Amino acid sequence: MIPMSFPLGFWDFSLWLAVTAVILLITSELLTQIRGSVKIYINMKRLKNVSIGVSLLFLSTAIARIVTIVLNR
Repeated sequence: MIPMSFPLGFWDFSLWLAVTAVILLITSELLTQIRGSVKIYINMKRLKNVSIGVSLLFLSTAIARIVTIVLNR
Protein backbone atom coordinates (compact mmCIF):
# COMPACT_ATOMS: atom_id res chain seq x y z
CA MET A 1 0.00 0.00 0.00
CA ILE A 2 1.32 3.43 -0.96
CA PRO A 3 1.38 5.94 1.91
CA MET A 4 -0.59 9.10 1.24
CA SER A 5 1.23 12.40 1.47
CA PHE A 6 -0.17 15.88 1.74
CA PRO A 7 0.37 17.58 -1.64
CA LEU A 8 0.88 21.08 -0.23
CA GLY A 9 4.00 22.23 1.53
CA PHE A 10 4.42 24.72 4.36
CA TRP A 11 5.01 27.63 1.99
CA ASP A 12 1.96 26.73 -0.11
CA PHE A 13 -0.06 26.81 3.10
CA SER A 14 1.42 30.23 3.87
CA LEU A 15 0.35 31.56 0.47
CA TRP A 16 -3.14 30.16 0.97
CA LEU A 17 -3.33 31.88 4.37
CA ALA A 18 -2.24 35.18 2.82
CA VAL A 19 -4.90 35.07 0.11
CA THR A 20 -7.60 34.01 2.57
CA ALA A 21 -6.63 36.75 5.02
CA VAL A 22 -6.79 39.43 2.33
CA ILE A 23 -10.21 38.22 1.14
CA LEU A 24 -11.61 38.09 4.68
CA LEU A 25 -10.24 41.50 5.63
CA ILE A 26 -11.61 43.14 2.49
CA THR A 27 -14.98 41.45 2.98
CA SER A 28 -15.24 42.52 6.61
CA GLU A 29 -14.35 46.11 5.75
CA LEU A 30 -16.79 46.29 2.84
CA LEU A 31 -19.62 44.81 4.90
CA THR A 32 -19.16 47.33 7.69
CA GLN A 33 -19.78 50.16 5.21
CA ILE A 34 -23.11 48.77 3.94
CA ARG A 35 -24.29 47.43 7.28
CA GLY A 36 -27.52 49.45 7.58
CA SER A 37 -28.69 49.40 3.97
CA VAL A 38 -28.73 45.65 3.22
CA LYS A 39 -30.09 42.76 5.29
CA ILE A 40 -26.96 40.65 5.75
CA TYR A 41 -27.12 37.86 8.28
CA ILE A 42 -23.41 37.59 9.01
CA ASN A 43 -21.99 37.91 12.48
CA MET A 44 -19.69 40.86 11.86
CA LYS A 45 -17.72 40.41 15.09
CA ARG A 46 -16.98 36.78 14.27
CA LEU A 47 -15.97 37.62 10.68
CA LYS A 48 -13.59 40.30 11.94
CA ASN A 49 -12.10 37.94 14.56
CA VAL A 50 -11.59 35.15 12.00
CA SER A 51 -9.96 37.54 9.54
CA ILE A 52 -7.58 38.82 12.21
CA GLY A 53 -6.82 35.25 13.30
CA VAL A 54 -6.00 34.13 9.76
CA SER A 55 -3.85 37.23 9.32
CA LEU A 56 -1.92 36.39 12.48
CA LEU A 57 -1.41 32.82 11.26
CA PHE A 58 -0.02 34.17 7.98
CA LEU A 59 2.29 36.56 9.84
CA SER A 60 3.57 33.66 11.94
CA THR A 61 4.39 31.65 8.81
CA ALA A 62 6.10 34.71 7.31
CA ILE A 63 8.17 35.12 10.49
CA ALA A 64 9.10 31.43 10.31
CA ARG A 65 10.24 31.96 6.73
CA ILE A 66 12.36 34.98 7.74
CA VAL A 67 13.92 33.05 10.63
CA THR A 68 14.87 30.13 8.37
CA ILE A 69 16.42 32.53 5.85
CA VAL A 70 18.44 34.33 8.53
CA LEU A 71 19.60 31.15 10.26
CA ASN A 72 20.72 29.47 7.02
CA ARG A 73 23.20 32.21 6.13
